[in-house]
Amino acid sequence: MKYNRILLKLSGEALMGDKQFGIDTEKLTTYAEEIKSAVDAGAEVAVVIGGGNIFRGVQVEGEGLDRVQGDYMGMLATIINGMALQSALEKAEVKTRLLTAIKMEQVAEPYIRRRAMRHMQKGRVVIFGGGTGNPYFTTDTAATLRAIEMEADAIFKGTRVDGIYTADPEKDQSATKFDTISFKEVYEKKLKVMDMTAFTLCEENKLPIVVFDINQKGNLLKALVGDKIGTLVNF
Repeated sequence: MKYNRILLKLSGEALMGDKQFGIDTEKLTTYAEEIKSAVDAGAEVAVVIGGGNIFRGVQVEGEGLDRVQGDYMGMLATIINGMALQSALEKAEVKTRLLTAIKMEQVAEPYIRRRAMRHMQKGRVVIFGGGTGNPYFTTDTAATLRAIEMEADAIFKGTRVDGIYTADPEKDQSATKFDTISFKEVYEKKLKVMDMTAFTLCEENKLPIVVFDINQKGNLLKALVGDKIGTLVNF
């Protein structure tokens, strides 16, 4: 296997499926099955999910609400999504632990790095909720931070497109896909992979990024073993 320990980053919007809001249980089950296949193959998996399907803190600034308060509300949304994924994984008979950056002992363990590492070593899927626990940081940044702390081999960013393109393939039919691309090229071409804080953290810590289509069955496992799935951002 090319990657033995990964952090999978999912957007909150990915959980909506065809809905306008909330969680599509069918989509949740599909993601749980993908993660289960990776665990069954022997990979150690951690997950960070966004909260955009429930609440996005950055949206409230223009609506008269306090940005910091909005960001904390968004962090709580990621915990709700984490609880939903945990439930779906356990239904698929995958052992999980939900750890949060904001203390919420009734529903999850507080984030402690050594504890999280130990859970992963024991084959449990670790779901990180609550972002970094601080406002003004995205879940991309939270995912990068946790991946570095967990000493992951790579970040796997599951999206609805099959990699990084020269332009948005959903808007530009002439857009072409990159199989591999360097961090330097991403900067030069001004491509949107992650927010700049997260992307810079990955570069500084020599953490590769795999961007792939999470909705295509079997893609996660294929990417884990090193098949040419999606786009690899490397050095």
